[in-house]
Amino acid sequence: MRLSLTLTKYIGRRFLKNFFTVFIIFLAIIFLIDTVELLRRASNHPNISMALILEMGLLKLPFMAQKIFPFAVLFGGMASFWSLTRTSELVVTRAAGVSAWQFLLPVLLASFILGIIKITLFNPLASAMLSKYDNMNAIHLKGQSNLLAISKNGLWLRQSNGKNQSVIHAPRLNIIKNYISLSDVTIFNYEGANKFIGRIDALKCELEDGFWHLTDVWVNSIDKRPKFKKEHWIDTDITLNKIHDSFSPPETMSFWSLPGFINNLEKSGFSAIRHQLYWHSLLSAPFLLCAMVLIAATFTLRQARRNSGSFVIIGAIITGFLLFFITDVIFALGLRESIPVILAAWAPSGISLLLGLAMVFHLEDG
Repeated sequence: MRLSLTLTKYIGRRFLKNFFTVFIIFLAIIFLIDTVELLRRASNHPNISMALILEMGLLKLPFMAQKIFPFAVLFGGMASFWSLTRTSELVVTRAAGVSAWQFLLPVLLASFILGIIKITLFNPLASAMLSKYDNMNAIHLKGQSNLLAISKNGLWLRQSNGKNQSVIHAPRLNIIKNYISLSDVTIFNYEGANKFIGRIDALKCELEDGFWHLTDVWVNSIDKRPKFKKEHWIDTDITLNKIHDSFSPPETMSFWSLPGFINNLEKSGFSAIRHQLYWHSLLSAPFLLCAMVLIAATFTLRQARRNSGSFVIIGAIITGFLLFFITDVIFALGLRESIPVILAAWAPSGISLLLGLAMVFHLEDG
């Protein structure tokens, strides 16, 4: 029997309604927990206002929303199939000759589309907001004065000595073991936060112990003639480890910009394993959501036979915990390069999908 368009829309709407209900509940809980944690961390910073705390909590919320997508699909799918079973709609549908695969199709399709929206539209928004959150967190809560980013235009670094600050830009960055060298460097000097006082252009800049060593330098100051120097030194507390640690984490990078960023990291001699893992895990997201639907259906079919709501709830909690644990373990193995990057990123989705397919096959046809 072919599934009617009306029934397809009905099942799809029921799933989306339950998905967004669960999603909003999870977001409210996460926002509350994050706000309390930010308040605790800000207790030693009397200059931080409640408005700033709420703003930081809201900026971080879209990133956390990405993490709960699979669990919202899992619980939303369970709620949908369970309600269809309790009202005997699922029983009547199957008695009319509709197989489990047919009534699962609308939910699988909706989940796959949600996954596409998540990585193509929602992820760029979440990464931009998380990047702003990280900057606010570094400045207001951690007290960091050095911020670094690598983009298509090269390296940008801001460093401060407490009173004045400098912004360093270099289109090319060379890394050889513990040696770092910048080419065609431009340094913008500011008094205080935003009062421009001069500019330095250098053909080459090398990071040494406690200072930048510039060669073939032009020093430009306001109301003064440019001055050429063969060598020039600028104090800094930047180290190679700090530069590596200050790279934008993959979570703050848009799905669309990650490939170019990975390419820049590799050209600069840095490891891009973490960014590659994150990008491939984003690609696998639609398939992971489909796997959650299949697992939800498995518990629902058992629910129809056992009529035990506690079984569904306990099964969902255990499944979510195992998925979270296995994903973290495999991701850690990928970071250590114990297993290939692609395998580490796709294994959680692949394993969950195969497990869900096997369980539905067994319950439907076995």
